[in-house]
Amino acid sequence: MSRRMLVSVIAIAALLTLPLTARADWFKDETPPANAKPLSEVIKSLEVRGYKTIESVEFDDDKWDIEAHKADGSEVELHVDAITGQITKRD
Repeated sequence: MSRRMLVSVIAIAALLTLPLTARADWFKDETPPANAKPLSEVIKSLEVRGYKTIESVEFDDDKWDIEAHKADGSEVELHVDAITGQITKRD
């Protein structure tokens, strides 16, 4: 491989990886705060309230977005406050 080609390959590789380099604050809104309830406690409290099957859990904008099924099988999307564990919205 010629020197010019090698330099070109390195330059292209650097450009391709540049967008993949994450800044420390990029995922800040997707990380629960330090004083958040553990997810295991949130899930247990939902199960006690009658939500039997938890399909997906995602943290976004200071809340847990949870897709679950009620005991009757109907699906519901819940927004749960990360700190208090209280359901703030049901869809």
